[in-house]
Amino acid sequence: MTDLHLPWLEGSILMALIGALAVSRARDPHRGRSWCLIFSGLVLASTIGAWLDFEWLDFGQTQEIQADDAWHVLSSLVGREVLVIDHLSAPLVAMLYFLTALTTLGTKVRRFSFASTLISEAIMLAIFSCKEPWLVIALLAAGTVPPWLELRSRGQPTRVYSLYTLAYIALMIAGWTEVEIEGDGRVHSLWAVVPLLGAILVRGGIAPFHVWLTDLFERATLGTAVLFAAPLTGAYATARLVLPIAPDWVLRSMGVISLATAVYAAGMSLVHRDARRFFAFLFLSHSALVFVGLEVVTPIGLTGALCVWFSVVLSLGGFGLTLRALEARRGRLLLTEHQGLYDHAPALAVCFLLTGLASVGFPGTVGFIGAELLVDGAVETYPHVGVAVVIAAALNGIAVVQAYLKLFTGTRHVSTVSLRIGPHERFAVLTLSAFILLGGLLPQHSIASRYRAAIELLGHREGLSSEPEAPTQDDENQHEHEVPGEPEGVSPRTTDSRTESSGG
Repeated sequence: MTDLHLPWLEGSILMALIGALAVSRARDPHRGRSWCLIFSGLVLASTIGAWLDFEWLDFGQTQEIQADDAWHVLSSLVGREVLVIDHLSAPLVAMLYFLTALTTLGTKVRRFSFASTLISEAIMLAIFSCKEPWLVIALLAAGTVPPWLELRSRGQPTRVYSLYTLAYIALMIAGWTEVEIEGDGRVHSLWAVVPLLGAILVRGGIAPFHVWLTDLFERATLGTAVLFAAPLTGAYATARLVLPIAPDWVLRSMGVISLATAVYAAGMSLVHRDARRFFAFLFLSHSALVFVGLEVVTPIGLTGALCVWFSVVLSLGGFGLTLRALEARRGRLLLTEHQGLYDHAPALAVCFLLTGLASVGFPGTVGFIGAELLVDGAVETYPHVGVAVVIAAALNGIAVVQAYLKLFTGTRHVSTVSLRIGPHERFAVLTLSAFILLGGLLPQHSIASRYRAAIELLGHREGLSSEPEAPTQDDENQHEHEVPGEPEGVSPRTTDSRTESSGG
């Protein structure tokens, strides 16, 4: 392992926490927004520096060297590396937080908590930089607090959210406690695997445990809901907690349930007429597709899942921010009638359609290669899974185009005030469009990085052992006819005892 040249990770996390403290002391919400922009921009620059350092500065030595940027204070306390950067870490999360703060209109600054956003960003960056299972669980639990506090401050009911998040945290703790009790080097029992599987299903919004996420999208501010859901921390928990230890039947079960959720949520996004609920089900469908790819434990299928994960964070994060910008101008949006907003906000219309089509894998966008790899890997392993993945993607594509037609076409909207976007929103639209198109036209580096991450995750499963099978009669006959010394590197003393007793 080679240390990164600068302490990027600790710098980005500490910068977000310091920014939260500075914003909380600002009496003027507009000044608080300015401080949030400054600190989130510094965090973004630090995460970009970490990623460039990891991908390029050490790349010239050897591709097999994995750079680690460890938090040396924590490492010295616990005796091992805690926060590191690897192929599953990326600055996309920091960019999403920065663009959210950037596109918050002045009329909404009193309703959106910038201090809570920076705390949430620090927690999210720590989650995606952590490999230590107990610390991952603690950070995932901490990440549920800021949305709960916002619901309370807005006077919204928190019963559903609290019930599901407490169940999710309790299942994680119970499952990993049993894993620690059972130890390494064996297949873990149902007492360890099933609670972890249940926690992942709840956090990922897999049906029938999706109600709390749709409720969050409906009751919280859209910016908070997008920042909580879009990074797909449930998929990260799967990669760190479940994938290395789960037997194949657990992954198959998760894949079947996730596949049904992907198709179900895609159908719901097609029929819902509230824009927020439409987006919530669109997100749940894509999230479930990532879980389907994680179940296909092959290099191609897992690479496709990680690529779809990457594209979902970028495309659906941008899609949610576009919908948020429209809500800031028109209030809560309904898809029951045509709005005709294209003439007033053509840039938002382009961004809405581009991010939506990128999420379903439209050719030339960042989601295309990932969707193809996911389908290829799924069809190679389970043909029926590939067909269902294609059906879910088709329904999602129809839902996106239908929503675009309802919001931007069909009539002429008359307004006495300008609905055009400002320079901050224009910068966000151009940034998202550039990443989506460049990721689709030049996907080589991204695919190679996701492939290395898939190989690393599969390597963690190599230690998963199974109970040794009893030797069959064919095995005994084979031992009987073996000539001592003929198999390379095998001693005649290593034959089965039953074979020796039979005269072999």
